[in-house]
Amino acid sequence: MEHVQPLQRSFPWRAAALVAVVLATAELAALVALDGGRLYHALHHPAAPPAVTGTEQTRPVAATGRVSSGQAPTTPVRPRSRISVLVLNGDGISGAAGAEATRLLAHGYGHARAANAAETNYARSVVLFRPGWEREAERLARDARAKVVSPLDGRLPAGSGHPELVLILGR
Repeated sequence: MEHVQPLQRSFPWRAAALVAVVLATAELAALVALDGGRLYHALHHPAAPPAVTGTEQTRPVAATGRVSSGQAPTTPVRPRSRISVLVLNGDGISGAAGAEATRLLAHGYGHARAANAAETNYARSVVLFRPGWEREAERLARDARAKVVSPLDGRLPAGSGHPELVLILGR
């Protein structure tokens, strides 16, 4: 009867792990190279809103109560999958921002992060937007059932990054 002999040499786990890391890094670099340019351009060069001259008719914007030009916008609304939303808990209910961020991700938004607002006494939900993102903010307001849409005033929690849209949850 033959006996099974143990291997004289152990499997080179370190070398295999190093090869796997190198392959994963190469794949990541390829993905960044393919889509990174578009992402950088979208984040750092948002489309400017159309200019309003004194001769155009104006109409109120439903969600904002502000006035915009009577002309139809020329740029299409960006897809939800390319929009970053910061959801701030402004109602004081534990877990509300996380639940809403999860709902927005399921609704197709590309990125949705949850954090706490500086204050927790917001009476109603508010959508804030960076310049050039008003139409996407109005759509987010419809999606999140928020009645107020306003330009972002620049006050965000430390470490929140540069989201295009901010949703502050109110009661």
